[in-house]
Amino acid sequence: MLIDHIDFAELYRQQMRLAQRTEKTPEHWDLRAEKMATRSDAPENSYLQQLLAKIDLHGAQTLFDMGCGPGTVALELADKLREVYGVDYSPGMLAVAARRAQERAIKNVHWVKRAWEDPWDDLPQCDIAVASRSTLVADIRQAMVRLNRMARLRVYSTHMASSSFVPPSILRALGREVVELPDYIYALNVLYQMGIQARVDFIRGQCEYRQDTSTFELFEENMRWHLGGLDDDERQRLYRWYQRYDASALAPARRDWALIYWDSVPEERLR
Repeated sequence: MLIDHIDFAELYRQQMRLAQRTEKTPEHWDLRAEKMATRSDAPENSYLQQLLAKIDLHGAQTLFDMGCGPGTVALELADKLREVYGVDYSPGMLAVAARRAQERAIKNVHWVKRAWEDPWDDLPQCDIAVASRSTLVADIRQAMVRLNRMARLRVYSTHMASSSFVPPSILRALGREVVELPDYIYALNVLYQMGIQARVDFIRGQCEYRQDTSTFELFEENMRWHLGGLDDDERQRLYRWYQRYDASALAPARRDWALIYWDSVPEERLR
């Protein structure tokens, strides 16, 4: 088939390069740990409830949560499992997660500092592997192989359903080319080419991470976060845009995510 001759893993890497995606440092996420923890506990966090409803824990006793952030998923499922491993490369996120676990008297979660690209050889294989909103990585095939390897039973990963965090109008105002980030289609096709018949569902709901744009300084900080920095000319362009338009309308009222999940496949059977 024609699709078998298309290298979707390489297309994904090319799209990431074109989009000039800047890898966020652990320090970036450290600064957002407390805010993310507060938002994840909010009653309107329909994303979490929809995700948890999809995770089948039948026959499972252990869980591996990659990119666990402030421990949102790991802590919600801890009372249903014997052991949970929350893994993240941000010390700040792990510190907040550990504090939240202590506040809830949860003692069966192990917090591990590790990045997607780091060695995982010493990490235990679990029954379920989860990667919630942490899959915008440099190498999507490697990430999917690793998640599959960590799970005895099932894998659940969520991916961008849309292809941009920054409105095209702002990119144009900055003089930047509008290039979209790779969405879930790439991961789904990579899994297909690995020999994994994954299923897809969608998590639909409000965008709980609406940015504060009440001042230009806060707006600029948010844009620097997403774009990896601004030079002096871009900052001036952004300021002119901010004076002319209503920045509070930028954050989408809703954001959808694609849930890709599958029964784990023995590594020797992967293509």
